[in-house]
Amino acid sequence: MAGTEGDEDYVYDEESGEWMPASELAAKRAASGEAAGEELVVRDAVGNVLADGDQVTLIKDLEVKGAGQTLKQGTVIKSIRLTGDAQEIDCKYPGIKGLVLRAEFVRKR
Repeated sequence: MAGTEGDEDYVYDEESGEWMPASELAAKRAASGEAAGEELVVRDAVGNVLADGDQVTLIKDLEVKGAGQTLKQGTVIKSIRLTGDAQEIDCKYPGIKGLVLRAEFVRKR
């Protein structure tokens, strides 16, 4: 067909709010430093970069939903794990299974 750009897939670019060819979007992201396999950076409340295995301290009292327990300010959480979300970290704490904390409520030790 005349006037078409071929059989290329189009994807929605949330940054610009436009539909564009997949190859063009990939080139745009590569130019701006966004790689498909780029590692996620998770920062605590004061801006320190968190990594798997770090110890963190709570900066405020947090009521744990479903556990009927409150974690007090200053509580140390050992050996965190990063999730796929830049604002959530997976933690282990005695008596609470599946604890997920927001990075904005912790400070790296």
